Amino acid sequence: MMQRLSSTTTTTTTRSALLRYGGGALRRDVLAPISSSHLTAKSQVGESDTKAARWFSIMSSDRSTFDSSNLKRDLFFGKRYESTAAESSSSAAAERYEYQAEVSRLMDLIVNSLYSNKEVFLRELISNASDALDKLRFLSVTEPGLLKEAVDFDIRIQADKDNGIISITDTGIGMTRQELVDCLGTIAQSGTAKFLKALKDSKDAGGDNNLIGQFGVGFYSAFLVSDRVVVSTKSPKSDKQYVWEGEANASSYTISEETDPEKLIPRGTRLTLYLKRDDKGFAHPERIEKLVKNYSQFVSFPIYTWQEKGYTKEVEVDEDTAEDKKDDQDDKTEKKKKTKTVVERYWDWELTNDTQPIWLRNPKEVTKEEYNEFYKKTFNEYLEPLASSHFTTEGEVEFRSILYVPAFAPSGKDDIINPKTKNIRLFVKRVFISDDFDGELFPRYLSFVKGVVDSNDLPLNVSREILQESRIVRIMRKRLVRKAFDMILGISMSENKEDYEKFWENFGKHLKLGCIEDRENHKRIAPLLRFFSSQSDEELISLDEYVENMKPDQKDIYYIAADSVTSAKNTPFLEKLAEKDLEVLFLVDPIDEVAIQNLKSYKEKNFVDISKEDLDLGDKNEEKEKEMKQEFGQTCDWIKKRLGDKVASVQISNRLSSSPCVLVSGKFGWSANMERLMKAQSMGDASSLEFMRSRRVFEINPDHSIIRNLDDAFKTNPDDEDALRAIDLLYDAALVSSGFTPDNPAQLGGKIYEMMGMALTGKWSTPGQFQSTVTQPHTPETLEAEVVEPTEAGGQK
Repeated sequence: MMQRLSSTTTTTTTRSALLRYGGGALRRDVLAPISSSHLTAKSQVGESDTKAARWFSIMSSDRSTFDSSNLKRDLFFGKRYESTAAESSSSAAAERYEYQAEVSRLMDLIVNSLYSNKEVFLRELISNASDALDKLRFLSVTEPGLLKEAVDFDIRIQADKDNGIISITDTGIGMTRQELVDCLGTIAQSGTAKFLKALKDSKDAGGDNNLIGQFGVGFYSAFLVSDRVVVSTKSPKSDKQYVWEGEANASSYTISEETDPEKLIPRGTRLTLYLKRDDKGFAHPERIEKLVKNYSQFVSFPIYTWQEKGYTKEVEVDEDTAEDKKDDQDDKTEKKKKTKTVVERYWDWELTNDTQPIWLRNPKEVTKEEYNEFYKKTFNEYLEPLASSHFTTEGEVEFRSILYVPAFAPSGKDDIINPKTKNIRLFVKRVFISDDFDGELFPRYLSFVKGVVDSNDLPLNVSREILQESRIVRIMRKRLVRKAFDMILGISMSENKEDYEKFWENFGKHLKLGCIEDRENHKRIAPLLRFFSSQSDEELISLDEYVENMKPDQKDIYYIAADSVTSAKNTPFLEKLAEKDLEVLFLVDPIDEVAIQNLKSYKEKNFVDISKEDLDLGDKNEEKEKEMKQEFGQTCDWIKKRLGDKVASVQISNRLSSSPCVLVSGKFGWSANMERLMKAQSMGDASSLEFMRSRRVFEINPDHSIIRNLDDAFKTNPDDEDALRAIDLLYDAALVSSGFTPDNPAQLGGKIYEMMGMALTGKWSTPGQFQSTVTQPHTPETLEAEVVEPTEAGGQK
């Protein structure tokens, strides 16, 4: 029992203990007086503390020897058994215990559950070696004797692919025997963290930001791929070299003194990994080189790998050809020596991390060519980026970063759907951590931005693979997004307009998606948007240019959504606005309409869809509207009665000049363009489609001849079939011209053919030709009628 229970739980605890260990036969009326005596006998509190503790210790230590009969006997003799002491005004100090852990189980968790990718073992071990070199460099400032061995500061990795062995050697600070016990024998104790704490506590030393380790479990990542690990280390503070050896799934390790002269090292540490059978592929030199370049490319110390190299040379050929033999026989010509080119193989150390991180340099000292070269090499690109941004943020969150805008979108163009594009490479103290993020550093709509981010104090999980959500990450995200927008804005303001045209062609949809997903940055996104318009149907314009071209009395920004610029230019909704010289934005991309609806306004100018009802062009004449309603009000009711539920109402339009009618959407419903897009969705909901498209308003142009004729038909004969069929055809025509899809295209075609037949009959035929063709079958009847004439009958009289 690690903690004493309070006196109020004494009775319950004792009763449960009795029932558990053989006291189940005791009656509840026997336990009751005993419980009451516990609460009233305060004089025995001090004495019972010792007895209760001793008796409970017996219970917990050996339950098998517990005798319930003794308990029953002692209960009736008045002895008290308590699991804890009763409450007292001067309670004893609480006993403190330390947590214990099953070492083998803990090691199993670290090896098999902490890391998701085996290849990070090399990153962790190189980081430890880098820390050892940093510690030596720091301590040698005050203790020059530590550098008595004139050895370079470096890390060397040698792999034996035949035997599955990897050795990692550094010339750092090394470890003494006691440090081996403390650092490698104590799980989750970070020597680097302890070193940093000592520096922080020291008055005359500051922290060294180059030190990487912090959790104390990086070393054990070696067991991800190894059955056995041998650590041979020599500290400059000690004359002896010690060997630490441990095996996977073991709860113990050994430490011995190195006695083999061939294995002695002047200073530092050598790790030898004996790989598991399934992981021997890591021992290939090419694999080692690839992992070093991926994870530890920018470690501040040189990393050498043992690589096979070759050079060509000419060697003599000993074979004699038939011609040579003939020449020998003739003995007239001198024999020429024949050679061939061979490749001589040898092994040697090769510097692997030869690239310095340019984000640590002063931006003023880095040329554009260096930025572009770094971009191509890091992201395997062959084209130069459109723009780059190199910056350092200080204050609450400190990090360095270089961001790039690519010249072209990937060929698959699926970045807008999948945010995990591996375009942002995260480094912590120059060590690569991850490039697999799901919106932590950049939102989805900016996933096309590429770059590197390096920080010293990011909140990572213990495996250093996952960026944990925190306030620091949110602040970093805001600053990265802000810098990305500044970079894109710089492209838009560049003198070379082709750069932004290229950007918009590749990444314009991403920014429109940002209008939907990121309301906080609407003010940054809106100036970057580009659209065609009624006054610029060949060249894209910005919202700033639209606002500059607005009429003095224009209050809103007008737009129309269509499937193409041609459709938008010829829509009947545009007629009155074109007469007034009001510019209208053409939203021809499927995402445009939703993006503009989420923006709502720009520079205090509301976006207005000219295909929706209640359009206000700023020229309302109430008296004229009243007169029109009086004149055509009953005609509107007559048309509404004929159309029935197809429309919500019939109104007089203020947006038409040459078209007889138009079908507008409800103020809060889908437009014709949106309805078309929603119908095309494979997972669309039919019920919501019906609800959103239910309200349509049929607007008529009272100045058009067709509407005038229908008004006359209503006043003379409202039940005339031709007039009613004209209303049906007028509705269908408005349906198509307004951008909607007719429910029955075949029926619409039949109505058009019928009207064409009525309109075209005899249009291109002469009257004589028409009469002869019509009366020719009835010629005999005509001749017979001419014989019997009234004049001839009168003449016979």
